[in-house]
Amino acid sequence: MADSKLVVNTVNSLLADMHLLYVKTRNYHWHVKGPHFYALHALFEQQYTSLEQAIDLLAERVVALGGYVPATLGEILQLASLKESHTDNQLPAQAMIEQLLRDHQSVVATLRSAVAQLDQHGDVATSGMLTDRIVEHEKAIWVLRSSL
Repeated sequence: MADSKLVVNTVNSLLADMHLLYVKTRNYHWHVKGPHFYALHALFEQQYTSLEQAIDLLAERVVALGGYVPATLGEILQLASLKESHTDNQLPAQAMIEQLLRDHQSVVATLRSAVAQLDQHGDVATSGMLTDRIVEHEKAIWVLRSSL
């Protein structure tokens, strides 16, 4: 099994990005406008709900390994590689989709790197959980790309 500190640090970085993506997706759910409002409003809700469930699952893994889960906005922003924007709720719908698409692509790249790292250290349980997340983020990418 991998060094639990390595696993905790790896997953916590991912959790920070997923939290930021969750907040951004929820923001877009509340503020999307335009001719495709209802479809995008529902899509964003489905995506932030999926993220919320995944965050909880991965956070519980961190705690099970004896780690601490960053839970304050300050901690999350400090660890996240994704960026927030204070004007996100003013974007047109297409720009919202494009931003979410880029963020999901970034999370997939980070997940792939984390899976490779954890596989090298023998943590197949956490690696499997992250592989499942890759599938979910790739589905989100497909749906968002198809919405453009």
